[in-house]
Amino acid sequence: MNHVKHLKCLICGKEYQPDEIDYVCPDHGNEGIVDVVYDYDVVARNISPDSLKDNDDFTIWRYRPLLPIEPDSPVPPLAVGWTPMYEAPRLAEGLGLKHVWVKDDGRNPTASFKDRASAIAVVKAQEKGAEIITTASTGNAAAALSGLCASVEQPNVIFVPKSAPPAKIAQLLTFGSTVMLVDGTYDDAFELCLEAADEFGWYNRNTGFNPYMSEGKKTVSFEICEQLGLALNGDAGRQSNGWQAPDVIFVSVGDGCIIGGVHKGLRDLLALGWIDKMPRIIGVQAAGSNFMAEAWENGEDVLTKAPISADTVADSISAGLPRDRIKAMAAVTETDGAYVTVSDDEILAAIPALARGSGVFAEPAGATAYAGLVKAVELGLVSADERIVVINTGNGLKDVASAMTAVKLVGTEPYNVKPSLEEVKKVVASLQE
Repeated sequence: MNHVKHLKCLICGKEYQPDEIDYVCPDHGNEGIVDVVYDYDVVARNISPDSLKDNDDFTIWRYRPLLPIEPDSPVPPLAVGWTPMYEAPRLAEGLGLKHVWVKDDGRNPTASFKDRASAIAVVKAQEKGAEIITTASTGNAAAALSGLCASVEQPNVIFVPKSAPPAKIAQLLTFGSTVMLVDGTYDDAFELCLEAADEFGWYNRNTGFNPYMSEGKKTVSFEICEQLGLALNGDAGRQSNGWQAPDVIFVSVGDGCIIGGVHKGLRDLLALGWIDKMPRIIGVQAAGSNFMAEAWENGEDVLTKAPISADTVADSISAGLPRDRIKAMAAVTETDGAYVTVSDDEILAAIPALARGSGVFAEPAGATAYAGLVKAVELGLVSADERIVVINTGNGLKDVASAMTAVKLVGTEPYNVKPSLEEVKKVVASLQE
C-alpha cells in the first residue's frame, strides 16, 4: 500500500507503518486510536475527477486508490455505496430553507450505513488471512458484517445486546453468523468482544478500535460531493472538476465513527483539491445518549470524561462511552460545526416527517439526523441559503416497532373496515368533513 504513508496515533502523535500494529497505538491500551495517513501525490496519480467520469463502478470501490487496501485484493460482491441522494424541497420549505438533500444509506445491501465499514473489514481480514472476523454492535454493524461475510463465506462471530431490535438479530441469524446475545449494554458487548478477539486471535472489526472502519465510512463524503456536483450541473459556483461540497452535513452520532469518517473523507477531498471548502459538520445525539454533545458544550476532555448511562429509542446510536470519540470531537471542532441534542419524542416525530416529506423511511438513528436539522433551525445554526445534506444511516424496516410508535404519536391510525363498499364510503365521508 504505497499510497498509505503511515498510521498516526491521535493521542501522542506516534507514527507506525501499517504492518507494525494491528489496530491501536500500544502506548494507550485500547484507547490509542490511530488515523490512516495517505500520500496524496501517489493517490492523485491513480485517481482524479476526470478518471471517475469514465468509471462505471458505482460502489465504494470506485474510490479504491483512496482506500487502505492492496490494489489486487478481491472485494465482496455486494454493491455497497453510491446510495441515492435526493433533493427534498418540501422538507426545505417546511423549515424555511432552500436547499436540503437526503443521503439515503438505508439503501445499502443490509439496509444501513455500516455496510461501508464492514466491506473494508472483510477485505482487511482476508488480506491478513484471518479465519474469523468479530464485532460488537447494537445491530447495524453486526448485520453489515454478517451480510458481507455471508457473501464471501467468511466465518464470523457477533456480540450484540439481547435488547437489540428483533429485525436486526434476525438478519444475523439468517446470514448464518455465530451470535452472542449479551445480557448487558452495548458497552458490555464491546468489552467482551475485545477480550474474545484477543483470546482467540479473531480479526476485530470494532469501530473506535480498528482504524480502517473510518476509511470505509468516509466514502459517503466522496459520494455526497460527487453527487451534489452532478445535481448542481451548470451552477455558477460549481467547481470545474464537477465536485461540490455542501455547506452543512447533519449526521447522527453514537460511537462517533460515522461522523469521524465523514470528516476524514472531506479532509481527503480538500487535500486533493477536489473541493474548495470544508462543510460544517453537525453531530446529532439523542438526549439519553449525549456523551459527545455534553463534552462539546462543556469543553470536556473526551479521554477523561466518565461514561454516561445511555438509554434511547435510537438503539443504533446508544453508547455510554463513544469509542471513536477523539475523531467525533475533531469532526465538529475542526469544521466550526456543533453538536445538538434531541429527545426521543423528537426522534420519533422525525420518522414520519422525513418519510412524508421526502419518501425516505428511516429507523430512529437515521431520523435523528433530520430531527437535528429541525432543532438547528430553531437554534439559528443554519441559514436559509445554505446547501444542507442530511444522512439517513438506516432503513426504517430495521425497527418496525419504533415506526409504529412514531405514527401513533402523530395521530395516524389505520381504519378497520368490513369487506363492504359502504364501510369505505363512511371512512371517505369522515375524511371530507
